[in-house]
Amino acid sequence: MVSAREALKRLREGSVRFASSVRGPDAFVSHTRHPELATEQQPFAIILGCSDSRVPAEIVFDQGLGDLFVIRVAGNIVARSQVGSVEFAAGRFGTRLVVVLGHSQCGAVLATLEELQRPTENQSPNLRAIVDRVRPSVEGLLATDFRHDLDALVKQAVRANIRASANHLRHGSELLKQLIREDGLFVVGAEYSLETGAVEFFDGVPEAG
Repeated sequence: MVSAREALKRLREGSVRFASSVRGPDAFVSHTRHPELATEQQPFAIILGCSDSRVPAEIVFDQGLGDLFVIRVAGNIVARSQVGSVEFAAGRFGTRLVVVLGHSQCGAVLATLEELQRPTENQSPNLRAIVDRVRPSVEGLLATDFRHDLDALVKQAVRANIRASANHLRHGSELLKQLIREDGLFVVGAEYSLETGAVEFFDGVPEAG
């Protein structure tokens, strides 16, 4: 089993390679692994990320087949199915690192802020379900000075939404709480920069040691 700290180290190193336009040696042989992965998998990290086409987790972390268990949904929100998916991977494969991966200029977050400021009529109930998941983490920002600066507002809202999703995973599942308490599971929040290609881990990151 790969520890959470080792998994985080691997992701950080992969992120640096990607942002520097360098591929690790494993990336070139990854496609040859599919026969051995046909019967089992041992992903070293679980990534709950946004569905945005510009943030594919395997690519931005320079990882290959079988390395990551990836769950993608607009706005990296956490509903029951996402919690269940994380529980499945953590319980079945022994994966001990969960990363909630948001990104700069997140469209779901921006759409939520727009909806809070200018509600629309007859919005699709399915789209509203996403907005309603994002809403609690960002609506308080509209009562601050950030409301006068859209760029700053979106930046703060993106991070607030990531923190909320990470906290939901930490506290919204008895299984995950037990694994955190007893088996070294870490749930951390990170933001991918569309502008630089770098990932910053900023929430729940374990101290060095």
